[in-house]
Amino acid sequence: MDAARQKDILSYLKEHGRASVKELANALFVSEATVRRDLAEMRELGLAERTHGGAILTEGTDERSIFVRKEKNAREKLRAASVALKYLPDFQTVFIDNSSTCLALLNSLPLGGKTVVTNGIQVALHAAKQGDATVILTGGEVRYDMTATAGSLVVNGLRDLRFDLALLSCAAVDAAGSFERSLETMQIKKTALSLSKKAVLVFDGSKIGGSAHYLTAPLGKYDVIATDADDTRLAPLRTACPRIRNR
Repeated sequence: MDAARQKDILSYLKEHGRASVKELANALFVSEATVRRDLAEMRELGLAERTHGGAILTEGTDERSIFVRKEKNAREKLRAASVALKYLPDFQTVFIDNSSTCLALLNSLPLGGKTVVTNGIQVALHAAKQGDATVILTGGEVRYDMTATAGSLVVNGLRDLRFDLALLSCAAVDAAGSFERSLETMQIKKTALSLSKKAVLVFDGSKIGGSAHYLTAPLGKYDVIATDADDTRLAPLRTACPRIRNR
């Protein structure tokens, strides 16, 4: 992610409301392909919505979030990860999604002699550092400035595999379930979930009530749900799924 360029796109959209890809490319002196890649990631972060040939600013966008989203709530993510570690079932094969929350969990996850499958490039590299873990990075499209393989090849490749455990996070969560901001991300996680004997959802409290449109799964589909959120914020979720752990 080129934070400086995406900040310029965000500023342009705030000033003009909407812009075409060509317009942004001319304003930033970059190629239209570069603008499209930036807009794709900004859409993933919930900062911009794609329109035919361009983009508009997502309502309520906080400019600060594009630069701190990957580091934002780092302590909260670590606390959520530490909760999840207490309740992980035994496993030999695990799918780990491409999320900063699962990446925080990975640093404390014992992977010796186990098989890790992921579409996350950073997840794969961190897992490989443990030496005696078998790490499989799913095939798919690798996009500039993105941190994961993407596209239908990821889903197709996963269908030939089976997992003891899926470790997943989400873009947003409420009593209806866990959600993602892109159809593609949702399809990857839903596929991994369907192929796993057990599934763990881990998220920090900022994801509760967040904005995302694609339902991955109802909360009842997860065997363990771990978070750092306090009991007050979790009350509506526990109505749908009592198995939520926060300590």
